[in-house]
Amino acid sequence: MNDPIAAIDAIAQINAVPTILDVVCKITGMRFAAVARVTADRWIACSVRDEIAFGLAPGGELKIETTICNEIREHRQAVIIDNVADDPVYAGHHTPEIYGLQSYISMPITLADGSFFGTLCAIDTVPRRLNTPEIIGMFELFANLIAFHLDTHDRIDQERQASELREQFIAVLGHDLRNPLASLDAGTRMLQRSVEDEKGKAVLGLMQSSISRMSGLIDNVLDFARGRLGGGIPVEQADRVPLKPVMEQVVAELRMANPGRAIEAEFAEALVRCDEGRIGQLLSNLIANALTHGDPATPIRARSTIAGNCFVLTVANAGEPIPEAVLKDLFKPFVRASAKANLEGLGLGLYIASEIAKTHNARLSVSSTPEETCFTFQMPLR
Repeated sequence: MNDPIAAIDAIAQINAVPTILDVVCKITGMRFAAVARVTADRWIACSVRDEIAFGLAPGGELKIETTICNEIREHRQAVIIDNVADDPVYAGHHTPEIYGLQSYISMPITLADGSFFGTLCAIDTVPRRLNTPEIIGMFELFANLIAFHLDTHDRIDQERQASELREQFIAVLGHDLRNPLASLDAGTRMLQRSVEDEKGKAVLGLMQSSISRMSGLIDNVLDFARGRLGGGIPVEQADRVPLKPVMEQVVAELRMANPGRAIEAEFAEALVRCDEGRIGQLLSNLIANALTHGDPATPIRARSTIAGNCFVLTVANAGEPIPEAVLKDLFKPFVRASAKANLEGLGLGLYIASEIAKTHNARLSVSSTPEETCFTFQMPLR
């Protein structure tokens, strides 16, 4: 908080400071009290109560070398003077002589990280009895209270800046990744209408498949960024949504993209309160996981039912069981359902599916045996 304006603003936002200065003056009899920001080269008044026309207002400055606060910044100890003339240390000190002080008390304000902010101080042109346990304890308490509020203000400001940075990052990520991909998609679709030879069509088909896969990866990265850096994966839940058409469309798209794989689907008619797009994304991620890790010679089975007061969706596949070491962390980001190397994807699909489940107050679980790996999504109907 090196910016003096920021320091003044931070103190101004502490509603208790004017009351603290008022109490300090009334209890001690001192007629001037202030909270000051003190650095190596500046003394700046942040809040002031002045009954002796000392001439300082918030933002006003004293030459740092003329103040005792400059010494307090170095030794971090309170300075208390009942009567300058009788004080063995400060009787001949330049500060009382410059400002005509007879009594003085100043308590350091130290932040949680150990850094020195400044002082809570009071002065008067007549002697006052200040060096008592009660008054010293009061100043310590008030200095600590001010430091606590400054730390809170700083933490809130940092969180606000971090939140703004997160939102900017997510927006830039979406824009900068999607725009080039959209251009590639448009270009390959245009070429598909004009290319006639089989080799060219095959190459464009592979390019379209890669673009589709990249689009899915971008969606996952954006959802991960929102989930971890933003306010969570956004959902827009609606009442009485028919899920069967959405899930059938997801299966149809995955069958088209994976013509060599069998996907069996049986979905019950159900009207559910949910975000149908997100439930479709959850199903897509679970089937995509089965396509990646399951036995290609056996079908993937997707099924939904109504069981009691729950909507239940399962996706099962045969293949090697998920290792125990992987199973316990399966829904964490960047964890894959297999220990095999060279697998496509970022390991975000299951994490995002589990986050979608959480936003619907639902549960996503997995069981894995040598016979079958099955993911189960259970969502309350109400």
